Amino acid sequence: MTSQQVWSFLPVAALLLLLSVHTSAEVVKSMSDCSQFFLDQTPPHIPGVLEDGKILNQNRYKPICQTYENQRRFVTLYDTKNKIPVFSAFRFVKVVDTKKPENWWSIEPQLEDETADKNMQLGERDEEYDHQAGDVDYRDNNMFDRGHIFPSSYASTKDDKISTFTLTNIVPQAKSFNNGSWYKMEQRVKCIMEKHCINSHGDTEGFVVTGAQPSSGNFLNNRVNVPSALWSAFCCYSANKEAWIASAHWGDNVEEPKKKILDTITLKALYQKLSMSKSDFLFSGTNCPLQTTVTKFDPKI
Repeated sequence: MTSQQVWSFLPVAALLLLLSVHTSAEVVKSMSDCSQFFLDQTPPHIPGVLEDGKILNQNRYKPICQTYENQRRFVTLYDTKNKIPVFSAFRFVKVVDTKKPENWWSIEPQLEDETADKNMQLGERDEEYDHQAGDVDYRDNNMFDRGHIFPSSYASTKDDKISTFTLTNIVPQAKSFNNGSWYKMEQRVKCIMEKHCINSHGDTEGFVVTGAQPSSGNFLNNRVNVPSALWSAFCCYSANKEAWIASAHWGDNVEEPKKKILDTITLKALYQKLSMSKSDFLFSGTNCPLQTTVTKFDPKI
């Protein structure tokens, strides 16, 4: 959500005021513009999409420094063809506000052509956009939720949480999956990071990359790709364990039984699912363990 994004629930006068106050452009040219959200300030290396920090198809994939109240909160690489994120990445810190904000969804005007209808900038709820999902795409369906990629519950402050409610951070997610195994996984990982991801300065710090695996032909409203799966991974240094720790999760985006639990897997196992080679990575360097998970330290997980 950039500083030019517009809240569709606001009256027009308030929207115009918002646009006049928040003017900085946040659809950027390079992932390096938001490097603070990556471990070692190095973006993932994803074959065919993002290699050596360079986006291979810059017409399709757009880096967004997700910004709210003139502060960058996290980063998203957005697929304008499938109209879903490739991934969102962020630096996990201590959560100081646990209250969930209202679901005020925004869009990203800068993803549209400059010649696009200016009414789009006022967040028309019935608008269909050329390069992103709109509110109308997610309405009137009983199968899919607006599924967060960077979850609101991981965000530290109220403003951080509000920043996650942008449709550029959302995918169509099967309702029972979103409210079931994926939600349970997010809460477990949050507890793990709060417990173990304490750096040498005594601060909570973990790096997270979460993304979606596009389906080959399943679309919501004949426009928005319904991912076949969602995935998430984190890595951090744990001062109390005097070691780097990492884990990952993969979940099929389908309706599921209530008691389903996702297995905790290694980074290597996730890379295999994503068809990533030895030179590809989500986290740079050699610190993040590829073949162990946090179950090594916390068997109850």
